[in-house]
Amino acid sequence: MHPTHIFNSIRLLFSKNKKSYYRFYRILGTFPHRLYYYEIALMHKSIKLKTENGRNINNERLEFLGDAILEAIVSDILFRKFGEHNEGFLTNTRAKMVKRETLNHIAQQIGLDELIRSDVPLSTTHNNYIGGNTFEALLGALYLDRGYLACFRFVEKKIIGTYINLDTISCQEENFKSKLLEWGQKNKVPISFQLINESKDTDYSPMFQSIVCIGNTEIGRGDGYSKKESHQKAAEKALKFIASNKDLIQQIECQAIV
Repeated sequence: MHPTHIFNSIRLLFSKNKKSYYRFYRILGTFPHRLYYYEIALMHKSIKLKTENGRNINNERLEFLGDAILEAIVSDILFRKFGEHNEGFLTNTRAKMVKRETLNHIAQQIGLDELIRSDVPLSTTHNNYIGGNTFEALLGALYLDRGYLACFRFVEKKIIGTYINLDTISCQEENFKSKLLEWGQKNKVPISFQLINESKDTDYSPMFQSIVCIGNTEIGRGDGYSKKESHQKAAEKALKFIASNKDLIQQIECQAIV
């Protein structure tokens, strides 16, 4: 064990908060200096605590910070790992690594989800992203306490390779088109894809642009280096459009009546 860790271990034996220090050490692989940040990182917004100035005490600000730190670290790692791939590949791979489903899985695997403090049962919050949000808040706490390098080491050594396989996740393709077609079948609305343009990029590689429609109404548009990729991009945007327009089915039904 490194001499610094030995010193910290001895010092913490006499700390009244030694359980908390070791709890975070097991997750992070390093001892906290300022425990306060890490305790805040575990506080869900439902906790009704306020500062003397009336500001809410919860992990939302740390989550904001940790989100930016995580994106920078993942970008750095991918840039070095996949030197032969273009910006589009790097962006897509990063998106898969930092999406909430991935972060939720990580939070569960490292036991973070069991430590979250809340004033309401988390199962009743209708929020599927609490674990991932808390993971980002924890990273924000680590950044404030130990700096960027400690965050980088934590993600690189404790997360990637243990809970994320870069080669595997880079090859994964989320089938947005299938999800959209399933949604159309479930809601009994016609979904169609149309190729509207073929062109060349600056390297003279073929480019395709497609749209996806409900009836005659366009709800998504996507570009890609293949028809399949353009369909996927269009379907992804269509699903986001549908998610942000909760009354879409009712609007379609009203138009059909008219």
